[in-house]
Amino acid sequence: LQSLQKVHCFNQAFSVVFQKAVLKAEPEEGLKQRVSNLIDSITSSVFQYTTRGLFECDKLTYIAQLAFQILLMNKDINPVELDFLLRYPVQPGVTSPVEFLSNHSWGGIKSLCSMDEFRNLDRDIEGSAKRWKKFVESECPEKEKFPQEWKSKTSLQRLCMMRALRPDRMTYAVRDFVEEKLGSKYVIGRSLDFAVSFEESGPATPMFFILSPGVDPLKDVEKHGRKLGYTFDNKNFHNVSLGQGQEVIAEQALNLAAKNGHWVILQNIHLVARWLGTLEKLLEQYGDGSHENFRVFISAEPSSTREGHIIPQGILETSIKITNEPPTGMHANLHKALDNFNQDTLEMCARENEFKSILFALCYFHAVVAERRKFGPQGWNRSYPFNTGDLTISVNVLYNYLEANPKVPYDDLRYLFGEIMYGGHITDDWDRRLCRTYLEEFVKPEMMEGELYLAPGFPLPGNMDYNSYHQYIDDNLPPESPYLYGLHPNAEIGFLTQTSETLFRTVLEMQPRDRGVGEGSGTTREEKVHVVLEEILEKLPEEFNMAELLGKAEERTPYQVVALQECERMNILTQEIRCSLHELSLGLKGELTMTSDMENLQNAIFLDMVPESWTKRAYPSMSGLALWFTDLLARIRELEAWSADFILPSAVWLAGFFNPQSFLTAIMQAMARRNEWPLDSMCLQCDVTKKNREDFSSPPREGAYIHGLYMEGARWDTQTGLIVDARLKELTPTMPVMFIKAIPVDKQDNRNLYQCPVYKTRQRGPTYVWTFNLKTKENPSKWTLAGVALLLQI
Repeated sequence: LQSLQKVHCFNQAFSVVFQKAVLKAEPEEGLKQRVSNLIDSITSSVFQYTTRGLFECDKLTYIAQLAFQILLMNKDINPVELDFLLRYPVQPGVTSPVEFLSNHSWGGIKSLCSMDEFRNLDRDIEGSAKRWKKFVESECPEKEKFPQEWKSKTSLQRLCMMRALRPDRMTYAVRDFVEEKLGSKYVIGRSLDFAVSFEESGPATPMFFILSPGVDPLKDVEKHGRKLGYTFDNKNFHNVSLGQGQEVIAEQALNLAAKNGHWVILQNIHLVARWLGTLEKLLEQYGDGSHENFRVFISAEPSSTREGHIIPQGILETSIKITNEPPTGMHANLHKALDNFNQDTLEMCARENEFKSILFALCYFHAVVAERRKFGPQGWNRSYPFNTGDLTISVNVLYNYLEANPKVPYDDLRYLFGEIMYGGHITDDWDRRLCRTYLEEFVKPEMMEGELYLAPGFPLPGNMDYNSYHQYIDDNLPPESPYLYGLHPNAEIGFLTQTSETLFRTVLEMQPRDRGVGEGSGTTREEKVHVVLEEILEKLPEEFNMAELLGKAEERTPYQVVALQECERMNILTQEIRCSLHELSLGLKGELTMTSDMENLQNAIFLDMVPESWTKRAYPSMSGLALWFTDLLARIRELEAWSADFILPSAVWLAGFFNPQSFLTAIMQAMARRNEWPLDSMCLQCDVTKKNREDFSSPPREGAYIHGLYMEGARWDTQTGLIVDARLKELTPTMPVMFIKAIPVDKQDNRNLYQCPVYKTRQRGPTYVWTFNLKTKENPSKWTLAGVALLLQI
């Protein structure tokens, strides 16, 4: 019955949109044109109805899915090419012959070349490298013509090539594709006027505001209410903020409003989970037969997890959903931070110069920490709810401390701002260091000497009035770029690439399950899964014979213990892979009943995702299934070579471990035993060599050589032996072999060193491994702000 009610709610909501779209369609005598006008109007109305309830980051996913489904239905695009675009199957283990394309990009080109329409693309790129380099390195390649005859390819074919050549431009390329196929009205990012949305509301159709930090959408309701005579003073406008036992008041307000045609605002309904079922029934009850002017406005925060979705479906489906998001970019955020104050604020402190300078620096700091999250894990390891309250309370603290102290207490202020006001939100030690470093750069005595730059090309302004500060931002703030946050321009390329990966992954997961793999390819979903399944089972090596290995490793040195532990964990993983695939194979043949676990496994294989039951037993990885399995085989080969004689490899592949920390700890244990040092007073010293893995034929006498690390946010200069600025478009350059050995803590030299965190993947955060001290000539704070880290996998 509940399912039928939900379907009814959805159909009801859709039929209202559908009927209004039919009435809006351009009239036409001819049947063919009339049908075309109707389709256009219905598509456009459903698009508007849906997108006003989506966050900006999800709108492109929706319009891409809309465009692809319309084009597939009309047979205007080749499903096989769409499948390539969404999956992007990369040929592993290839080396790019041209310096302007990475190995990963070349793997995509080689995979694309297996399709008839793209035959010889690899040869053309190699043969006309100069022309292709110019195209690939152009600022907006999606606006340029492809070299040679490739310019005459279809729009979708050009998207497939662009995905391999410039993944960071794919969000722009997809937007252009949608504009070309459906029209510009589907890509213009214009927010809908509240009054227009209000016209579609009614007693049975509430307006549901999805909240964003720093935005108050209810101001629009109050403003529109005043125009129509609905105000608190007129006693026909009721505002109930839920969360502190206000449910009874909300019920009374709804009852009164339904009878008399009043308006009711119900704020933060996500705080009253138990009452939501009652609210759903009340809205349904009052939606029928109430006063025609009765309106309900609801607000709630979106949930960050699937389990946290507690708003009843009935409420969501009958409501007009609207998102209001804060402005993006440094320019908008700095103005917005300053908007929390006025001329009176600037004049309230006797120490005007110091107060104004630190206040402006705090506004810049607030804008930076809020907007930096768009760069993903390179911005912050975790996402934090910094809000305007943090800023206004910090300014109050600043005022009190300046009034009470003869000298500016810079250390105290930085501690209060960075460890308490903003730091109170922060749960990750590296993020805390980042926050502290920003304040050390922005709030210091030099700010009073006119020598402080908040960003390259943006000096801290002097003593001005309130409006002049706003004008100063407009006149002097450089254009939006990662430099404004202390990051390298590569951070934006990485962020855009990740955004496009997420876009295509989501659209792939949204494809109808009953369609073949690119209809026309002749392959069903089950057949494709079976091919992958057989290939994995065929290539998967036998498990390690633990009894035999335990017999060989008699000494049980720290390194041997690590090797044995790794072999054991690898056995657990390969057992699960073999067992689950064998079960699925029987299920696909009809010899076993398909369980939900088997269906999940089948779905994951089809979508090129690592199945959940495998990831639970594996190591963190952000790769798709094909690349993940290639990497797994490499890890097994590494373990096979090491466990053959248990002699430490000449250079150890640190990323190949389930638990790299155990190997680094083993280095300390081995040296502690040899030198009879206490383990708790030792640390690791990291020396970066000038050599690659091939240059080593034996391990060092003490410690170990490790290889396979990448640097993000900067690069290592082999000639000078220092961290230096990254080269543009080189996102994660490979590190040379590193020599790791243990030394007593008191022998550690901390001068001119950057404490560089090491993570297993680009996800950072929970994948933290160790800290390596790397040499730098620049101030280490530069690399902290740039989010420089070492990664074991990319």
